[in-house]
Amino acid sequence: MVDAGWRFHLGHANDPALDFGFGTGEGFQKSGEFFGPARQRFDDSGWLAVDLPHDWAVALPFENAPDLIASGCKALGRAWPATSVGWYRRGFDLPASDAGRRISLEFDGIYRDAIVTVNGHFLGRSGSGYAPIRYDISDVANFGARNIIVVRVDATEHEGWFYTGAGIYRHSWLVKTHPVHVPQWGTYVTAEVGSASAALTIATAVMNESDTAATVTVISRVLDAAGKVVANAVPATVRVGAWQQQVVRQRAVVAQPALWSLETPVMHRLMTDVRVGGVPVDSVETPFGIRTIRVDAADGIFLNGKRVEIKGTCNHQDHAGVGSALPDRLQWYRIERLKAMGSNAYRTSHNAPTPELLDACDALGMLVLDETRTMSSSVDALDDFEKMLRRDRNHPCVFAWSIGNEEPEQSNDRGARIATTMKRMARLIDPSRLVTEADNDSGRWGMGVSTVVDIQGFNYGNAQRMDDFHTHHPLQPTIGTEVASTVSTRGIYADDRVRGYLAAYDVTAPSWGARAEAWWPVYRARPWVAGGFVWTGFDYRGEPTPYAWPCISSHFGIMDTCGFAKDNFYYYQAWWGDAPVLHLFPHWNWPGKEGQEIEVWVHSNLDRVELLLNGTSLGAQTVLRDTHLAWEVPYAAGRLEARGFRGGTVVLTEARETTGEPAGIALVPDRKALVADGEDVAVIEVRVIDSAGRTVPVAGDPITFSVEGGRLLGVGNGDPSSHESDQDPTREAFNGLCCALVQSAATPGDIRVTATAPGLKPGVVTLPSTGQSTRQRA
Repeated sequence: MVDAGWRFHLGHANDPALDFGFGTGEGFQKSGEFFGPARQRFDDSGWLAVDLPHDWAVALPFENAPDLIASGCKALGRAWPATSVGWYRRGFDLPASDAGRRISLEFDGIYRDAIVTVNGHFLGRSGSGYAPIRYDISDVANFGARNIIVVRVDATEHEGWFYTGAGIYRHSWLVKTHPVHVPQWGTYVTAEVGSASAALTIATAVMNESDTAATVTVISRVLDAAGKVVANAVPATVRVGAWQQQVVRQRAVVAQPALWSLETPVMHRLMTDVRVGGVPVDSVETPFGIRTIRVDAADGIFLNGKRVEIKGTCNHQDHAGVGSALPDRLQWYRIERLKAMGSNAYRTSHNAPTPELLDACDALGMLVLDETRTMSSSVDALDDFEKMLRRDRNHPCVFAWSIGNEEPEQSNDRGARIATTMKRMARLIDPSRLVTEADNDSGRWGMGVSTVVDIQGFNYGNAQRMDDFHTHHPLQPTIGTEVASTVSTRGIYADDRVRGYLAAYDVTAPSWGARAEAWWPVYRARPWVAGGFVWTGFDYRGEPTPYAWPCISSHFGIMDTCGFAKDNFYYYQAWWGDAPVLHLFPHWNWPGKEGQEIEVWVHSNLDRVELLLNGTSLGAQTVLRDTHLAWEVPYAAGRLEARGFRGGTVVLTEARETTGEPAGIALVPDRKALVADGEDVAVIEVRVIDSAGRTVPVAGDPITFSVEGGRLLGVGNGDPSSHESDQDPTREAFNGLCCALVQSAATPGDIRVTATAPGLKPGVVTLPSTGQSTRQRA
């Protein structure tokens, strides 16, 4: 990994003098003279020191401009030339002993239009903001000397209608191999699962990047989760010509395999050894899972023969504090939060994800609908699609491929032709999975792309149109690729157009969408629909529906941008999970509203709920499946309590109390310790509390953070109209909460996090940081 030690500087989209001379016509004239900053003696001491992943857009100020509203009000685009181009520079050494090896430079994602050079040599230009990039630098590298990487990133063009970030926002890698090696994503494992064993088919590509043909032996072993060898393939020997590639196919049988599932996401590992003349020259480790997926037109999706109702969410890839540059731990945190809500599936809307997101879904048990960025059969789009297919096909979490989202061509013959080409590629690269497309043209479902894809994707639409499609196409499987779109703001209980807030009750949805309580019963009642993906699991920057400025963030999330639950979180938790749920809202701090009726809701999956105010019963109600309970309660300060019954016995209680004034700060980390690798992250939930330790649900105190033994990576509060910087050490609480992302150092030691605010008792938490990084790229 080459994530550390980069330098960054803004360029300029319109002025070569402010863009290090780029655009003056010299770059492509002579090989080795591309970019002034590529020179060995170029002084980058004035550039900002950064580590990857890095998103420079998140640090830009917010701008009130109509053309920026949809993308989060960050100054990126042709109208903002001074902040839309970024330069990255890094040096690295290669020992003389590396001469003769193949050296490649890999980027998991750069947003976007990235020109990459090494030692002044142009390597290539990638227009995609989401596709991985790989360049062989063996010919231009300096062995036994210093090398210089320079990357110019041009984010003036938007590739999405949402916040996309800008920069090298995913990992980068320097990979060294023998001339005979397994190329990137060169292994592929599929399984035929029987009652007592799983027959594995292993395909291994072997590349010979030398001038001499080689006799190559491929040895494949399968390890279980404990590291025990559970299968060996018969070694295969092939002759690979000079500068040629061959695919070696082997079989192996795993007896009584532990299957990957949502409940027990057991992973196996394929260990591949490549030998030339008996001498080991390459080894590759490929994680994979053994499981079966079947999609049925009448009954939906079956995982290992068991029907799985898709309880999914769509998500963009940004998060509070860091924009699109998520450390790996945040990927896990987000999947953990979704799992806690009862979700079992994730749609990567609307682009190929970072590999670490899929790693988290593999490890935690979350199905994935993997979506490419562009529905197109152009050379570039197909190349991006192929990369996604090859990179992601060993992940057991991925159950289907999505070739597009709400495309203008979705319902016509041209769209069908494009879809046919894309489906052909998917079948070639990965015949084990089906293909869908997220289709919102409900009046023409069954036309165009619908006639090509394996699974019809429903984006919104109503029950009647779904039923009509199923009536006319009973043999085609269906799934809700995008549903719901309830809009709400955490901790807000009345719409506020001036501030851009929406009540957190499940009452408001845009014209094309539906409330949580409206869509879920419709899908649950139709087993031939495989379930659906809610728009969205988390709030995201941009698309601040239904308001514009001062909003800079969406309201669609079941959680806010920090991962704090909105009240609808508990609706899904109640009806998507099995554990007892009792959630009472709103808060009970309403000074000046004494005697006025407050709308009180309860989300619960118990039999009956009784509501009490200051010890006096306000009556009990029977819980009806997939609905909420509601009371109109005249406000009086004190204690509002809900008691949940099952079988006549109280099994849960929950209360909302009128709190005192803010008196202190409580820090609640999501984990007890970190790894001392310079990458690990703790999410610190910050609560403003009264003297009794209760969170003050209307508090907005400015919280200032200091970190010893680690670093403050970013801050957030989930306020969709906050214009504070995610990179500053001070952040106002929003409805009693904010968060800090704290990253470990590269050396062991305690990390001490302190949060202060005027007039409040400080909050302090200490996290031990131990161990070391085990990150590597196979």
